[in-house]
Amino acid sequence: MEKQTQELISIVVPAYNEQEVLPEFHRRIGKVLSSLNMEAEIIYINDGSTDRTLQELQKFRDTDDRVAILDLSRNFGKEIAMTAGLHQAKGDAVVVIDADLQDPPELIPDLISEWKNGFDVVYAKRKRREGETFLKKATAHTFYRLMKKVGDVKLPKDAGDFRLLSRRAIEALNTLGERHRFMKGLFAWIGFRQKSVPYERDPRHAGETKWNYWKLWNFAIEGFTSFTTVPLKFATYIGFLTALGAFAYGLFIIVRTLLYGNPVPGYPSIIVIVLFLGGVQLMAIGILGEYIGRIFTETKRRPLYFINEYYPKRGNAEFHGKT
Repeated sequence: MEKQTQELISIVVPAYNEQEVLPEFHRRIGKVLSSLNMEAEIIYINDGSTDRTLQELQKFRDTDDRVAILDLSRNFGKEIAMTAGLHQAKGDAVVVIDADLQDPPELIPDLISEWKNGFDVVYAKRKRREGETFLKKATAHTFYRLMKKVGDVKLPKDAGDFRLLSRRAIEALNTLGERHRFMKGLFAWIGFRQKSVPYERDPRHAGETKWNYWKLWNFAIEGFTSFTTVPLKFATYIGFLTALGAFAYGLFIIVRTLLYGNPVPGYPSIIVIVLFLGGVQLMAIGILGEYIGRIFTETKRRPLYFINEYYPKRGNAEFHGKT
């Protein structure tokens, strides 16, 4: 009789300058994994950290046989770091989670339960976001709902990167080679059976967030330009309405001149009209530039990332990832 092998769960953890929070994160994730009736691997991705993040990760690997480390050659950003981890993960199911402990590792058994019920993507849906400003909550609320309205792919509301993916979902994701990677959109784009698990998000346990409002703004632009052409259509509609308004105003000037003569036109009104038209044109060019810039980047076909060093699980020297 053939011996049944135990299922493997992979945990993918991108980390950038997280030395303060990593010890508590590893303690909690280790406790959760020890309670599961599954084999486990924890893949930490050091995304070019400049503090002692890598040294902390190496300590974990020295004492925990489940730990592997991908040390990237520089900071490539969270989306690419997650991609590197997904390329390497060998599990029957893979959980993506941040190291800051805003997403509780203790929710992982609930994600696994839904996966065993037949779902390929099980995402954690935030009921409450502790430790975040009103402005950040409001902008996130607006972004997710706007993307759901105008995007080609309907993003689930209030869901971050914390989720579980089945092996076939991972294999589908790993076939996608685009350089501009908006992972929340890609998780939704692959389809398959998806299910939400609600939870309350905690404040960051330690350290400082790497996301300021400028980065969040650029991240939102990345999402829009990756999964919808609505901004291009918006520029077209604005241009059409502006031209229509200019034509109507021209007719008004002709009729007024025929009826009341042609007084000297006002300088302020001319300046306002010229500046308005110039602003509309620059906005449309800027929207075009965002899409052209992404085409330019994609056509170069550079590797997504480079690995400075790979530290496999103890006793396992095989590397399964790709750049």
